[in-house]
Amino acid sequence: MEKRWWHNSVVYQIYPRSFCDSNNDGIGDLKGIISKLDYLNELGIDVIWLSPVYQSPMDDNGYDISDYQAIAPEFGSMDDMKELIEQGKKRGIRIVMDLVVNHTSDEHPWFVESRENPDSKYRDFYIWRNANEDGSAPNDIPSIFGGSAWRWDETNQQYYFHLFSKRQPDLNWENPEVHKTVFDMMNWWIDQGIGGFRLDVIDLIGKEIDKGITGNGERLHPLIQQMNKATFGDKDLLTVGETWGATPEIARLYSNPERNEFSMVFQFEHITLTWKDGEKWQPQPLNLIDLKRVLTKWQVELENEGWNSLFWNNHDLPRAVSKYGCENQYRVESAKMLATTLHFMKGTPYIYQGEEIGMTNVSFDSLDKYKDIETLNFYKEKTESGVSHEHMMNAIHENGRDNARTPMQWNSGVHGGFTEGQPWIDVNLNYEHINVEQALADKSSIFYHYQSLIALRKVHSVIVYGEFIPLAEEHPDVFAYERKDDAEHMVIVSNFSSQVQRMVLPEHLQNLDTKCLISNYQAIERLEREIELRPFESFAVKLK
Repeated sequence: MEKRWWHNSVVYQIYPRSFCDSNNDGIGDLKGIISKLDYLNELGIDVIWLSPVYQSPMDDNGYDISDYQAIAPEFGSMDDMKELIEQGKKRGIRIVMDLVVNHTSDEHPWFVESRENPDSKYRDFYIWRNANEDGSAPNDIPSIFGGSAWRWDETNQQYYFHLFSKRQPDLNWENPEVHKTVFDMMNWWIDQGIGGFRLDVIDLIGKEIDKGITGNGERLHPLIQQMNKATFGDKDLLTVGETWGATPEIARLYSNPERNEFSMVFQFEHITLTWKDGEKWQPQPLNLIDLKRVLTKWQVELENEGWNSLFWNNHDLPRAVSKYGCENQYRVESAKMLATTLHFMKGTPYIYQGEEIGMTNVSFDSLDKYKDIETLNFYKEKTESGVSHEHMMNAIHENGRDNARTPMQWNSGVHGGFTEGQPWIDVNLNYEHINVEQALADKSSIFYHYQSLIALRKVHSVIVYGEFIPLAEEHPDVFAYERKDDAEHMVIVSNFSSQVQRMVLPEHLQNLDTKCLISNYQAIERLEREIELRPFESFAVKLK
């Protein structure tokens, strides 16, 4: 496999609205991010994935773009954006832009023109259809945010298509003019000096509406190859596609270098294991054997023909320590355990803002404190269909997107040091004891554990390129694996439970002296026949 710079890089995702507010209007901004670059540099990350900062009416917090080549005023200016790219470069940190090209905002000039002038070239930038004879929508494709994906437009006496909010009309990727316009825009951003793109819901652009196909359509991979050739293909950029419907077979199509598509994709098979019957609003406990099976499958099947992205959480998902660890009694131990488990795997690790200090889910006591459009839409839809208020509030506390969107907790001062104004969404009340200032002052904190993991990846190529070998696959509470190449051999063991666990090692690993690389209890200097693990204990050792 040809070595690329992102193979041993670690990416840090910033949700700008919630990261750091420099002008005290309650909304995080680009100057706030610039002010924290030294903090991120100390952590050791190489890349910032920046959630959208483009001009937007913010119906879906910036994932509804009204101008791809302008910055939303609440986040700052294009000069601020250029300053962020420049200041990042000085610290060896690249900025990857979050790009949404499946849809735009209904306030984008393309859609305004498409709606107002049926004879305009922009009419065919979007998907318009006549009603059925009875006036109903052209078909029954549902919106991902609830309800129908078709919206009746009174002025035009036609329906337009939106897979997300009604204010996020889908672009028509069957129109070559759309390709050219989007690719020109992408090249403009590349010329600004960015480090790459994270492509939002990119697996939806190959949709074939009249056949009822939305994700993974036949047109998808030719479109991505066309994008690659017209924009980033000959540049040394990181590109990651968000692909909820990906299997390892599909992921190999995206990320095999010989196919000229993306560097890697985000797949979510491990995330949906805590959704009963694939239903986000029916949370269920994690089955560790299932998690190991899924993650091992991705490690093994993409070994030589693609590249994995490694993550526990992002701006759409609950906090890792709340979902997979123990946010109360063993918050620190379980946060470190989750980090170790992930960062020794093969792939590029992603850290979501606040993960490195063990930020937790938030449990707002009333619905009106939640801001997320998906959460509010589904609460209304589900309660109207008979689901209880109590069930939905519990599901929102478990899986709602606002868990990830409460402001970054910088210190124990007012609003956690995020702003001196009124924050756009309430700060988690535990900021007084979970914050960056406290983490930096404590050499045994989660922050320094992440710092060590990032540093280890830079030194040991076996972590980046070595073979992944699963261990104890049927153990219900322990996740263990080996990493191995011609030069080094490592063993990683993690207890995912709050109980003491025992694990018998296979014969080839018994009674061996080791060098402990990292641990969340004390150092492990030797592997005996049987290991006893304390609650959420985790370690990585190198065999001598």
